[in-house]
Amino acid sequence: MTAPGAERPGAADPGDPDPGDPDLEDTADLDLPPDLTGAPPPYAAECHPQPAELLDNLPAWGPTRTDAGVLQLVPVCLDRDLALIAGWMNDPVVDASWALAGPPERTERHIARQLGGDGRSVPCLGVLDGLPMSYWEIYRADLDPVALHYPCRPHDTGIHLLIGSAEDRGRGLGSALLRAVAELILRHRGRCRRLIGEPDVRNAASIAAFESAGFTRSGEADLPEKRAAILLRDR
Repeated sequence: MTAPGAERPGAADPGDPDPGDPDLEDTADLDLPPDLTGAPPPYAAECHPQPAELLDNLPAWGPTRTDAGVLQLVPVCLDRDLALIAGWMNDPVVDASWALAGPPERTERHIARQLGGDGRSVPCLGVLDGLPMSYWEIYRADLDPVALHYPCRPHDTGIHLLIGSAEDRGRGLGSALLRAVAELILRHRGRCRRLIGEPDVRNAASIAAFESAGFTRSGEADLPEKRAAILLRDR
């Protein structure tokens, strides 16, 4: 995905790869305990549904276990979540990568562009053991300008992540969450053959988290608002 706030072109879906390709086998289903298959957490209500086809109905993916607890990606509801996310964006550490510090309206515009789009990017809260503690953008990298900067394949899926609280940073939590979300995407997106992360090259902590989660650094790219490290993880 391009730097936060950049527009996305209305490119057509390049089509599905051959379903007989052995690289497209689904990962094994997770054997979730009963407490993960019952009632959704309080943050699971989706107040502004988006088109779901381009990311294989992400809102219905459900929870997954991580080394830190049970995580669920919950699509953002601006009425409910804007104050929380805007507060995170005003943390100087977060602003160094996201450049969305300022009044809530700035964060609102960034998220609203995604919510009002065709579903190629879904902004989510990361709810860990019932508490919202991170912000994610799961997006179709093959339908994003970043596809021009690496050897893109159909259905490549990208990940943006920020950890909201300073207390949750610097202790390996990002790696654990990225690893779990990568597996979640591959489990539910059978046509996705590869994942991509593209943090700012100056963000050593983010790059290390991606690498610890199984991503391999493949190069760098000049995106509209940053020089990015390109990190890939194959199925």
